[in-house]
Parts: sequence; structure tokens; C-alpha cells
Amino acid sequence: MSSFVREAGTAVLLVALTLLLQCAGMAAVISFAKPSLVPDDLRLGPIRSAVLMVRLMTAFIVLHIFEILLWAAFYRWLCFPLWESAFYFSTSSYATVGYGDVILPQMWRTLGPVESIIGVLMCGLSASFLFAIVSRLVDREVRLSSEPAKPHSAYIEGETIPSI
Repeated sequence: MSSFVREAGTAVLLVALTLLLQCAGMAAVISFAKPSLVPDDLRLGPIRSAVLMVRLMTAFIVLHIFEILLWAAFYRWLCFPLWESAFYFSTSSYATVGYGDVILPQMWRTLGPVESIIGVLMCGLSASFLFAIVSRLVDREVRLSSEPAKPHSAYIEGETIPSI
């Protein structure tokens, strides 16, 4: 019973730390992206939109690597003698690949599936954020391109005449 409690407590702690890291990372990404997305009348254009998306995706990849490293640090501490094995196992679990060529010791074996569940949820959260950004950019482009041009005025002999 005590090994189950130890494993469950460790799983809860690792999940909580992963969620904390994801929330902090998402908050940082939101504050980074906010200036590019606030003005609704600003058209970013295809190049700036692509650069923004590349930067956001890079930030999320780095965030997920930090989350993988969090789990790998635990595995290295108590399960594997080498960082390479710990990182490899953590990456394959987080990405739900689960090759099975490197396995956890019997006492910690349920942590692999827990990390897989968390990896799916965190990647899904990142993907939904990126989808929301793309939707906002597309909506903005469509709205700005479909707005009628503002009427121009002509100045003729001291009078301003609106053009039709």
C-alpha cells in the first residue's frame, strides 16, 4: 500500500508542476502575443502573421520541452542512471509514442501512462490556443478586406465634394 501512496503522491506532484509550468508558459505567450492582436483595425499581412505563428509555435515547443525535462529529471533521479534514458523515456511517454524499449522500474511503472495523459492534454491546450490565434488572424483579414473603402472627398474650387 505504501508504494501505491508514494507513486500516487509523486504523480500528483508531477502533474501539478506540469500544469503550473503550462499555465505560466501560456500566460507568458499571451502577454507576448497580445500587442500583435489587440488593435482590430491593424492588418498584419501574410508575412507578419506567419512570423507571429512561427514565434508562437516555437514558444510552445520550448514550453513542452521544459515539461518533458521536468518529468525526465524525476526519472533520472529515481529510475534511470543516464539522462539520455530519462529524457528518451519522458519524450516518448509525453508524446504518447511509448516504444517500450526503455521501461520504468516496477515501482514507478504507472507514471508513464500518467505522463502520456498529461502530454496529450498539454499539447491539446497549446494546439487550441494556436487555433484561436489563427482564427482571430483570419477573421481580422476577412473583416478588413470586406469593409467598403471609406469615401474620399474631392476638393474643387473651395468646396469639399464627397465622391460617390
